Amino acid sequence: MQTVLVTGAAGGIGTRLRKLLDGAYPNIVWSDIRRPSDLAGHQNFVQADIGELAAVEKLCAGVDGIVHLGGESVEQSWERILRANIVGCYNLFEAARRNKVQRVVFASSNHAVGFYPRQRKIGTGEPVRPDSRYGVSKAFGEALGALYAHKHGLRVTCIRIGNFADTPVDERRLAIWIGPEDLTQLIRIGLDHPDLRYEIFFGASNNARAWWDNEAAFRYGYRPTGVAENFAAQAMTAQKTLPPDPIGDWYQGGPFCSDEYDSGFDPSAT
Repeated sequence: MQTVLVTGAAGGIGTRLRKLLDGAYPNIVWSDIRRPSDLAGHQNFVQADIGELAAVEKLCAGVDGIVHLGGESVEQSWERILRANIVGCYNLFEAARRNKVQRVVFASSNHAVGFYPRQRKIGTGEPVRPDSRYGVSKAFGEALGALYAHKHGLRVTCIRIGNFADTPVDERRLAIWIGPEDLTQLIRIGLDHPDLRYEIFFGASNNARAWWDNEAAFRYGYRPTGVAENFAAQAMTAQKTLPPDPIGDWYQGGPFCSDEYDSGFDPSAT
């Protein structure tokens, strides 16, 4: 990789990556719909709206690899999800194809599979069970990545990011937490590993309480350094202060599942 494009540069993950990826590749282009307030003087930033194909196609010119973090990062109205996460994601992959980009690392989410119960451990081969419009958009991005990998030859990595933070802060996050350095490691695998064609990884650190089998990531050399149990005492103390949420506490997606829920809760569902 000589030139890497990172979308979503002003978001929470993008802000951390501007430090963690700094200097990792000869040229990194950072992009977002708005300019980050803390952009370093040496960092190359291009403002662009991923909802506009022409702008994204121009953005991808001369790029070897893309880390696609851009779009809505939480549940929103369908109109906002559609433009940023559905149309914007299509624009990104299509612009990559037209510009002969080699690789795309797509920031998917645990919310693509949020409606699996916490008692069930799942791998990346399980069918998607999105817990929200946001989760649907991430499942769409994974499917789109598969299309462009197998039909057009892009090398695509989808990372189902859990909770990106310095520490896990409650019981659910003890299972899904990923530290910044570990996410950076997964992104580097997606950009650099010579044998990768299309893969889905779970974005999780070394979590003893994990609900996910991350064998695919381990197979490509992922060795997480963050250990969730180091923060278990603080997280479980904080958990006691949270209000009960029978639906969110049952499913892996947490409050994304209970929000707008009107299905009739069946705790025997697997």
